[in-house]
Amino acid sequence: MKTYAELDSYSDLVTAAKKSHRLYPLARPGKATQKLVKQTLSFDPYPLKPQKLKVEGKWEADGVAGEVLSWSVGYGPRTEAWLLRPAGVKGKLPGVVALHDHGGFKYYGKEKNTIGPNGATDVQTDWFDRCYGGKAYANELARKGFCVLVHDAFCWGSRRFPEQAIPEWDKIAGEGRHKSSPMASNPPRAMPDEMSRYCWTTVFHEHTVQKYCTVLGTTMSAIITYEDRLAARYLATRKDVLPGGVGCVGLSGGGLRSTLLRATSDDIRAAVVVGLMSTYEGLLDHNVVSHTWMLYPDPAWARHGDWPDLVSCRAPAPLMVQYDREDALFTLAGMKAAHARISGHYKSVGKPKNYVGEFYDGPHKFDVPMQKSAFAFLEKHLLRK
Repeated sequence: MKTYAELDSYSDLVTAAKKSHRLYPLARPGKATQKLVKQTLSFDPYPLKPQKLKVEGKWEADGVAGEVLSWSVGYGPRTEAWLLRPAGVKGKLPGVVALHDHGGFKYYGKEKNTIGPNGATDVQTDWFDRCYGGKAYANELARKGFCVLVHDAFCWGSRRFPEQAIPEWDKIAGEGRHKSSPMASNPPRAMPDEMSRYCWTTVFHEHTVQKYCTVLGTTMSAIITYEDRLAARYLATRKDVLPGGVGCVGLSGGGLRSTLLRATSDDIRAAVVVGLMSTYEGLLDHNVVSHTWMLYPDPAWARHGDWPDLVSCRAPAPLMVQYDREDALFTLAGMKAAHARISGHYKSVGKPKNYVGEFYDGPHKFDVPMQKSAFAFLEKHLLRK
C-alpha cells in the first residue's frame, strides 16, 4: 500500500475512496461535460450584467488610457474595476479579462497585476517583481493593443470582507502567522503591519467563507466564477471591443479563475492559464494544503472528472497553459500528466494544435518571456484581420 506522509496512518483512506467510487474518470470535451461543469459551479442569482454601473473617473499615463469603473453584482460591496486601452487609439480592439492572482493576499485585487490611476505603491512594485518579472502585465497588454478589464474578485480588494466581520479564531491564527512570517519583509517595500495581518487572517478566514458557502448550497469557486462571467459579458458587449468573444488570462489563482471562466462562459474565445495546472492525483501528499478552496469547486467533481477536464471541456476552443518546472505548488509529474490529458482531449476532437502547452524553467511566476508568448497567443486568436 502506498503511504502518504500527510495522511500517515490514514493512508489507506485513498484506497477506500477509490473502492467507494471511481475517481477522476475521463470527462471528455463536449456538451455533456459542459453541462456537468455548469451544474457543479451552479450560482446564477441575477441576470449576467453589472448592476448600477458607474464610470468613476478616467486617467492616462505611460501609453495607457484608463477608466475607473464600479458596479454591483447584487450582493456585498460594489465591485471596483479598471478598464485599460492603448492611449490615443480609437475603434474596436480585442478584449481580454486579466484575472488577478490569489497569493494569500486579499487586501489587494486588481492592484496585483495592474497599475491604476494613482501609480504603483511599493507593495505593488514588490509584487510585480516577485510574480510578474517586474511588470504590471495588464498595462503591458493594453499597450500591445488590447482592451483589458481587471476587476476585484469576491473576497479581494473592494470585495474583501471587513475586518470586524472576521471571527476571532481566524484573527488569532492570522496574528500568529503574521508575527512569525510577515507577508513582505524587505524594506523599503515591506507590507504595512495592518495589511500583512489582514492577509494572514484571511488565509484562515477562507475556511470560514467556504463553510458559509456550503451551508448556502454553493462554493467559493461558483461565486467567483459567476462574477468573472459577469465581467466577461460586460467586456464582450462593450462597443469598443471586437465582437465574437474575448480572452482571459491569469497567473496562479488567476489561472484557476481562467480555467473556470473558460469552462462556463460562452463569451470566452481564447484562454491562457499560467501556473495552475495539475491532475488531482498529482496533488496528493504534496500540494493539497497549499491551495485555495477555489481549486476544489465541488467534492463530487472528482467523481466526474479531473481538473484538466474542466479546462478542456470546450475544446477545440483555443487554450494555452504555461507550466513552471520548479513550481513549488505542483509536482512536475502532476503537471506533465495534466499536459498529456489536455493534449489527449484536443486530439480527440481533431484540433491538437488549438492547445499550446509550454514548460518554462524556474519557480511559480508569469515573467516577461511567458507574457510575450501569452500575448502573441491572444493576439492570434482574438484579433480580426
